[in-house]
Amino acid sequence: MSMLKGAAVIGQSGGPSSVINASAYGAIKTALESDVITNVYAMQNGIVGLLNDNLFDLAKEDPDELALMKYTPSSALGSCRYKLKDPDEDETDYQKILAMFKKYDIRYFFYNGGNDSMDTCNKISKFMLRNGYEVRCMGIPKTIDNDLAGTDHCPGFASAAKYIATSVAEVYRDCHVYDKGMITIVECMGRHAGWLTAAAALASLTGNGPDLVYLPEVDFDLPSFIEKVSRIYEANKNVLVAVSEGIHDKDGKFIVEYAASDAATDAFGHKQLGGLAAFLANECKKATGAKVRGIELSLLQRCAAHCASQTDIEESFAAGKAAVENAVKGVTDKMVGFERKYVNGVYVCETKLFDLTVVANAEKKVPREWINEAGDGVNEKFIEYALPLIQGQTQLAFENGLPRFVNLKKIKA
Repeated sequence: MSMLKGAAVIGQSGGPSSVINASAYGAIKTALESDVITNVYAMQNGIVGLLNDNLFDLAKEDPDELALMKYTPSSALGSCRYKLKDPDEDETDYQKILAMFKKYDIRYFFYNGGNDSMDTCNKISKFMLRNGYEVRCMGIPKTIDNDLAGTDHCPGFASAAKYIATSVAEVYRDCHVYDKGMITIVECMGRHAGWLTAAAALASLTGNGPDLVYLPEVDFDLPSFIEKVSRIYEANKNVLVAVSEGIHDKDGKFIVEYAASDAATDAFGHKQLGGLAAFLANECKKATGAKVRGIELSLLQRCAAHCASQTDIEESFAAGKAAVENAVKGVTDKMVGFERKYVNGVYVCETKLFDLTVVANAEKKVPREWINEAGDGVNEKFIEYALPLIQGQTQLAFENGLPRFVNLKKIKA
């Protein structure tokens, strides 16, 4: 394929993570240094920014300030949850995007996000191809849920996993200081895939792990749960449980819906979960009379840059870098993912390309063989998988004892 000269545009979409900006910075830095990419624009708030002609010029940012993106949590370019319709049903948005591509001579499109973001990238790529406009579209993955198909793991998962394992270990210490016992339920993110909640089991390596771990991959039975908690409490006077927000019964009903069934939905039709820990804690109190506490980690698990994995940061940066390098070489309609290897027994991560069609809207779940037979914990296979990913301490800079995050000027294009 011939060399393609033109501008690049990058956007972020969906829920943020503590390392999503490391991926974006990997792409931005590589694009700014490219001989064929003439300018680099950012979409303010993802695809919505492109539709509204709200772009800012990344070439006008201070390079040293831009470099702080590598250690800044959340989405520095702004995010959105906007679902593009099927172009065969309504191509209004796609015509607007095509007009923006032509206006700014955009020939490289990079979208940094999760499942739905890969779907957006895939739809744009296919539409432009059918309409004869040459643009190279690349997906840069992000999801703490770790549920994107194909890739060994996702940028963002390891840092969230490290935060969860650390927090669970710390909560364990707190729960065990009193002479009177307590039942503590820690709620982690994860709608259909339990990777994050499984990470709570890593706390066991410190001797401060949960007694029970429940993932959405296994149907949840409330009476059985209460019986197990009661038994452990009777024996130890302390119980620590990690639960995924998306656990459900054998009929597929979210357990949190036992308390309230009118949960709101987002633009993609996903029910907004939360409040499970409080519900289960109350059920345990009714059954045992024990002191209970429900802890919802909520947004903290996806924005805890102070507890990020340096391995995750470096791999996230590499994913963004690889997206640009491959696009410049002529690759399009792909997502950059990871392939795991071991060299002389040492973990090594390499980037690998996956078809957007395969990745979009597909979910990767924790293998059943990594979950114990009882369905209330994970086994050594998960520990072996996750442990290499959480290694290394972040090199986040501090000023006045507080983190120094990026502050972009966002000069409009």
